Amino acid sequence: MTTALKETVGRYGIWSVGLRSEDPDRRGELAEAAAELEELGYGAVWLGGNSSAANAAPLIEATSKLTVGTSIQSIWQHEPDAAGTAFGELESAHPGRFLLGLGVSHAKRVEQYARPYSALVGHLDGLDAEGVPADRRLLAALGPKSLRLARDRAAGSIPYLVTPEHTAHAREILGEAPLLAPELGVIPETDPARARALAREFLEIYLPLPNYTNNFLRHGFTEDDLSDGGSDRLVDALFAWGDETAIRAKIDAFFEAGADHLALQVLDGEPRDALPRKAWRDLASVLD
Repeated sequence: MTTALKETVGRYGIWSVGLRSEDPDRRGELAEAAAELEELGYGAVWLGGNSSAANAAPLIEATSKLTVGTSIQSIWQHEPDAAGTAFGELESAHPGRFLLGLGVSHAKRVEQYARPYSALVGHLDGLDAEGVPADRRLLAALGPKSLRLARDRAAGSIPYLVTPEHTAHAREILGEAPLLAPELGVIPETDPARARALAREFLEIYLPLPNYTNNFLRHGFTEDDLSDGGSDRLVDALFAWGDETAIRAKIDAFFEAGADHLALQVLDGEPRDALPRKAWRDLASVLD
């Protein structure tokens, strides 16, 4: 089933906070954007933030084959019974179009955060009881224990804010079959100072979060790399920036490291909930 999943999502998807908007006045705009992404050849859309089946449904309804996944649905804010019901309803209406991406979020953002790994295992047990198939759920796994859980209890992993080196490490743990679909920030800017400034602006909300910084430290970065908004070394490892050739090279590095699919997030200095449709079109022309 995972082979079929890889074929369904293809090599490229778009990661976006804006596409999960719950503003009813934006529903038409979101539907139009999703339809264009499908036409451009993207195989999947990944809804940023604490997203749900309810956020995915309008985009699925507006398209004919686009896969829509949550990236991620917080296990602290969605109980397994409710998540299972929502999954079942969407699956019944649009079979095979929705993927349930799950994660434990962060201690600084969740009041009840405690024993996250055990909580995730318990959540998966609850989803099993609700009939949500393991091959239709993915885990935002960074560390070894979570990656093994993604291998054994899900269809694979959707890690966020990672490097090609982490991708190679994740592939080694997952093995060949599970889907490995990292998120990759793409900055369409050729000026190094401007590109790195955009990257540091984006990183500002993530560098205080130990789930990410501990992962960086596990993979060869130092405390110095995490200070002052992130070193050039850290920024250059995490983001694809520059001209089309440079962006293509970074994308290729992730595939060479073992990624099956990339969830591409365009970072162009616009608000996080914007829909950078021209940039999505331009990016599509770079992809094979």
